[in-house]
Amino acid sequence: MAPEPEKEYTMEEVSKHNKVDDCWLVIGNDATGGAKVYDVSSYLDDHPGGAEVMLDVSGKDADEFFEDIGHSNDAREELKKHMIGVLKLSPEEVEKRRLQAEKKKSSAGGGGMGVIAVLVAVVAAGYFYYKSKVEQA
Repeated sequence: MAPEPEKEYTMEEVSKHNKVDDCWLVIGNDATGGAKVYDVSSYLDDHPGGAEVMLDVSGKDADEFFEDIGHSNDAREELKKHMIGVLKLSPEEVEKRRLQAEKKKSSAGGGGMGVIAVLVAVVAAGYFYYKSKVEQA
């Protein structure tokens, strides 16, 4: 017997669930298996960061916020218990998410090379300074 297909929700549907007694979040991206919809209403009082943190992003795509916090594996396991479906995206929303992911990836990319270049320059300057002092002695 095939598993039951996951229920699909649109962002319009999710956005209606933004209250203490009815709190849904969208978390997930292509890298984590896709956007999923979670009903965390029953978990608000137990959330270590407090209910307010979750209510601030309720009815919205909270993936970036969730990932930026750096949640533990235990938190990710807890989240799975509250999954009620997947986010159904229109072709426009798919393209928008792709562009956002691309932009985030490119903005995160080259920063490390600048640090390396500065480090190499400092090490080289230090080497030449040391070498000049040794030659003078």
